[in-house]
Amino acid sequence: MPTTPTLPPEARARLDAAVRLRESGEAERARAELLALSAAHPADPLLAYQTAWVHDVLGHEAAAVPFYETALAGVGALGAEDRHGVYLGLGSTYRILGRYEEAVATLEAGLAAHPGDGALTVFLAMARHNTGAHREAMGALLALLAETSTDPGVRAFRKAIAYYAEDVDRVEG
Repeated sequence: MPTTPTLPPEARARLDAAVRLRESGEAERARAELLALSAAHPADPLLAYQTAWVHDVLGHEAAAVPFYETALAGVGALGAEDRHGVYLGLGSTYRILGRYEEAVATLEAGLAAHPGDGALTVFLAMARHNTGAHREAMGALLALLAETSTDPGVRAFRKAIAYYAEDVDRVEG
């Protein structure tokens, strides 16, 4: 994870400690520390992302959104893994809050930045389903299944599944 240029070393050390707290199951303590750091460094994208993440862990999705949006505004300063997490976190949070169009737009941007990513594909399919784009959602899931499944039955019909992923409503005859 690259060092975020706007965060001084002491704040970075506190951020790292807060992440360890979250990872060890002490999300409330991590949240308190991250909120204090965010107040002092409101534009730092890595800090905003970690603050959003801890809110999601605690089930406070609505409170996570402004932090995710700050992280997204500075996403170019983040490493690839954190950029991926911002797109996935914000997109899935928008979706769970019923903000489906914003979820689709965010997850599409995430897939543009991380082509072929399975997790982004799945969450985008869910968001598309929520917007009524059922054919696109099912097609994306079928394509991912055909491409990545290790299930012997799916592997046996991989070519057919991939064929119908292109148009799940196709009728031959």
